[in-house]
Amino acid sequence: MNVMDFLPAAPEMTLLGLICVVLIADLFVDDDKRVVTFWLTMVSLAVTFWVLLTTAPAETTVVFHGAYVSDAMSQAMKLAIVGFVAVVFLYSRDYLRSNDLHKGEFYVLGLFGLLGMMIMVSAQNMLSMYLGLETLALSQYALVAFDRNNSNSAEAAMKYFVLGAIASGALLYGISWVYGVTGTLEFAAMAGAIAADPAMNSLPLWFGLAFLVVGIAFKFGAVPFHMWLPDVYEGARSPVTLYIASAPKVAALALLLRILVDGLGVVHDTWADMIMVLAVLSLLVGNVVAIAQSNIKRMLGYSTIAHVGFILLAVFCGTPKGNAAALFYTLTYVVATLGAFGIIILLSRRGYDAELLSDFKGLNQRSPWTAFMMMLIMLSLAGIPPLVGFFGKLNVIDAVLSSGYTGLAILMVLASVVGAYYYLRVIWYMYFEENEDQAVLQAATDTRVVLSLNAVAVLALGVVPGWLWALCVSVLS
Repeated sequence: MNVMDFLPAAPEMTLLGLICVVLIADLFVDDDKRVVTFWLTMVSLAVTFWVLLTTAPAETTVVFHGAYVSDAMSQAMKLAIVGFVAVVFLYSRDYLRSNDLHKGEFYVLGLFGLLGMMIMVSAQNMLSMYLGLETLALSQYALVAFDRNNSNSAEAAMKYFVLGAIASGALLYGISWVYGVTGTLEFAAMAGAIAADPAMNSLPLWFGLAFLVVGIAFKFGAVPFHMWLPDVYEGARSPVTLYIASAPKVAALALLLRILVDGLGVVHDTWADMIMVLAVLSLLVGNVVAIAQSNIKRMLGYSTIAHVGFILLAVFCGTPKGNAAALFYTLTYVVATLGAFGIIILLSRRGYDAELLSDFKGLNQRSPWTAFMMMLIMLSLAGIPPLVGFFGKLNVIDAVLSSGYTGLAILMVLASVVGAYYYLRVIWYMYFEENEDQAVLQAATDTRVVLSLNAVAVLALGVVPGWLWALCVSVLS
């Protein structure tokens, strides 16, 4: 290996070095000056973003003996993930300061999670994928328990850790079975081995594949492996929930595409039915149970499960159009989710979290612009045109119809109608209920500007969705 072999992985190596800088620098920062750590973290993200742009190879490059790949998909996903994490940190800063939680550990754990996500996106074999996955998972376990004085956070962290450990074990067990059958851990070699010897597509491979699907479904939060998701969304502090609900969803899609499409795409007929069952259950359970929730974080948790159903059905198609639709849906869903939780954080203040639907009563009277932003985001998540959420669902439904699954397309439309109810309920509270809270919404100017741009992006991407769709198609072609 020479220096050029390390260049494709320069973003990850740069980020790891910057994490060490942030970690050490934070030791010398006083509690009342913790904003220094925040800005150092943002500079680290900016540098990582710049390195991603400047070191991107012109063509697909595989290094580290087949363990790492740099291609168009990995570059696009990593740029999106870095941007999403930067927005998470910005939205979280004022909340953490007002609740005496503004500590360097939040940023360091978030950066380690980002490193894990970047490794997952560029993983080219099972072990490097598992390494990235565990780096992300361990960071998230610690983040959920970040507020050590909060019993709800501790309980959620324990549930997440125990169930996550079981899912990781299932994934690792599945990896061992697939390795035993194919004799390789590299995705490309795995696909080649199965294509060269169709006899491999037999019971031992199916057994390992089932465990792989279990691990992937848990990371997505798909039914019936969703038990952790609503509890973690509700129990964790809002900034942590914002982190878990956003960028890791892109990494989970990378996990799905790398393993099932790149590595096991030749046995699509074997795993497609498993994915379809998970997707249908997620659509039904997510949308129906969300209706009964009074906690908006828990409601958004169940709505996430429903959205995961759309993503899984897009990949289930096994076509380039379906994969592109899954990426488009994931990116636009994360943009809307960032805005939703950003407004939840904006409504919170010292000693008070705006976690109930009733906390949004009369928001239009308190802050018309904030209510308008939340309305755009809720309508986008519901799939109402001309917002970007509509085109995300339309692309998935089109991919499913193109594959000949008319019944599934009808189910998605009906599920979206059911889901629209709990999103419209939030709008009803904001515009048609009496104001119960007279507190003034306070946030830094940069946070308000980015939050406004976030909400406007939901509309702008819906008005001109073509360029993003073209990008998704090109990076997955």
